[in-house]
Amino acid sequence: MRAPLQALALRTCRQHLLEHGVCPPGALGERLARSWQRSLAAGLLPVARALPDPLGQTQLRDLRASQHELLAHALPAMEYLFEQVRLAQGMVILADAGGTLLHTLGEGRFLSKAERVALSAGATWHEAQRGTNAIGTALAEGEAVEIQGAEHYLEHNAFLSCAAAPIASGTGRLLGVLDISAEHGRWNPYSLGLVNTAARNVENRLLCTLHPGQTRLHLHPRAEGIGSLGEGIVVVADDGCLIAANRSACAWLRLDARQLGTPPTRLEHWLPLDLAQLHALHQRQPQQPLALRLHDGRTLYGQLHPGAAALGLRSPTRPPALSPAVPNAPNATMVGLPGGTAHAPTDALARLDSGDSGWRSACAKVRRILDKPIPLLIQGESGVGKEWLARAAHASGPRHERPFVALNCAALPEGLIEAELFGHAPGAFTGARREGRTGLLRQAHGGTLLLDEIGDMPLATQTRLLRVLQEREVTPLGSHKAEPLDFFLISASHRPLRLEVEAGRFRADLYWRINGLMVELPPLRQRSDFEALSATLLQGIEPGRTLALSAALLQAFKQYPWPGNLRQYANVLRTACAMLEPHEHTLDWQHLPDDLRAELQASPAPAPAHAPASPAAASAKATAPTTLGPLPHSLIQLEQAAVQQALHNSGGNVAQAARTLGISRQTLYRKLQGLRG
Repeated sequence: MRAPLQALALRTCRQHLLEHGVCPPGALGERLARSWQRSLAAGLLPVARALPDPLGQTQLRDLRASQHELLAHALPAMEYLFEQVRLAQGMVILADAGGTLLHTLGEGRFLSKAERVALSAGATWHEAQRGTNAIGTALAEGEAVEIQGAEHYLEHNAFLSCAAAPIASGTGRLLGVLDISAEHGRWNPYSLGLVNTAARNVENRLLCTLHPGQTRLHLHPRAEGIGSLGEGIVVVADDGCLIAANRSACAWLRLDARQLGTPPTRLEHWLPLDLAQLHALHQRQPQQPLALRLHDGRTLYGQLHPGAAALGLRSPTRPPALSPAVPNAPNATMVGLPGGTAHAPTDALARLDSGDSGWRSACAKVRRILDKPIPLLIQGESGVGKEWLARAAHASGPRHERPFVALNCAALPEGLIEAELFGHAPGAFTGARREGRTGLLRQAHGGTLLLDEIGDMPLATQTRLLRVLQEREVTPLGSHKAEPLDFFLISASHRPLRLEVEAGRFRADLYWRINGLMVELPPLRQRSDFEALSATLLQGIEPGRTLALSAALLQAFKQYPWPGNLRQYANVLRTACAMLEPHEHTLDWQHLPDDLRAELQASPAPAPAHAPASPAAASAKATAPTTLGPLPHSLIQLEQAAVQQALHNSGGNVAQAARTLGISRQTLYRKLQGLRG
């Protein structure tokens, strides 16, 4: 901690500056001398009292809206800092990259003094307008600074002592500055360290937000330092080029964040491993930091956080592409690593893994049967991504170069399903095509056949399909010649087929024929990878454009039940992206359809963490059900309302809802089918 210069020495230096245009050599620290000389060059006089007008309320509101991400991530840090300076009646301030104060936290008599020098939201504290001050000087110098008392260039600011630290992006762009200010006589000597630490925390949080869906490598000289505030973070593109890094990473890797991308800098410049090899190591030891020996002999410990963009989730209208590094490998790619072998899959199934354990488990199971004559059954609610999984399974298997044929059994009239599936001979029936029809079963020969929503297939068609699957040959309608069949069979349904069998709506023998391996995909409301999934969907909707969700909107999306799951969510994001202005990169409330915005904003917000309820109130709240509407009058309506209420209160967890109702999951599934029917 440096000792502040005495007021007399400062007054002498200021007079010398005014008379000679330069500070006396060696009298001031270099940084303070540079700031004073910049202030004089801006035409400011130390005795000046005129202050620029602060922004009006409308301008301030617009500025805050444009700085939403910075505010959202800085506010928690500001609240923490304020608790540290409350006793000294200090203030915590956030300014943008131009020095305009976006938000302040303070209380007590110091506020009235601060307002007299316009230390309030909307005022500008850029050096060119306020002379030497912690906010403006931190922006000018690009590093944390402390300005005490008479070190301020303008004399009427001498009652202040301030410490400020800039907040920069992972590419070195200044985003804003965080500041602590207090009366000079009540100054906390640890303020500079506090504000610098808080600013680094905000930078790390913003680094992840501003580069959604990208792979991150977290670094530290000690394995125990991974996950700590001092860790280094590097953002890596899918091709292995560095695109962003925080200050710690820049220091340890000896790079300048402002030079990233010009020219592209690859990870292998520091490490003897490429990104694919790091992914492979991560797959083997996902929870353990890796010892990474740099080319210069130093060792850093690293932990990989695979990004959704690198995992390559694709739209169901396009089959997931194979890894560009291994275009001819149909199955999971095996990547060799120094000192041993690793077997980390990089196939289309692996690229569906954006962090949810349910999806990861399903993909791992599916991968084991791709080269075996075992049919796959995918269960899950409508819109959860069953076709995505089916297409990824086809692209990852040995039949990836052969046809992938999909039939939605619920979308065709009952009378046409047989003709679509089995084909027909020329003129086989009235309205038949003159040249006949091959049929989807024969089109899929050698490849993969997906029977989507097979639970909606009529019983008569189920009987004939069963025979085809047993005999592995098909006879088109109107023909007597059997055609051989060979395909990987995937079936999918939102209906619980076992319950459909119990209800007599689905043939038990067909169920056991298509159910070689059954996997159930979780609904969106139960997935743990919501943020990564959102980033991936946005990248697919607007490729090449960096988009993000505002913090408030992301939180509202997480709490919404999403009855249409991924299909509904993707449509919402696609519409919101269409509402963006060319200069906008953050989706917010104004970009949503009116009906969804009203529904989201009408949802009750969670209780604030800083104001806990009394134990009695908390207990009453935990046991009191959330009502969904008026009390029904008939027994059937009452039962339906009870089922819906239990599902709502359990967040869609069927097992928990069944326990609440005192019935089995199978009984609850049957009642849900009754609701849908």
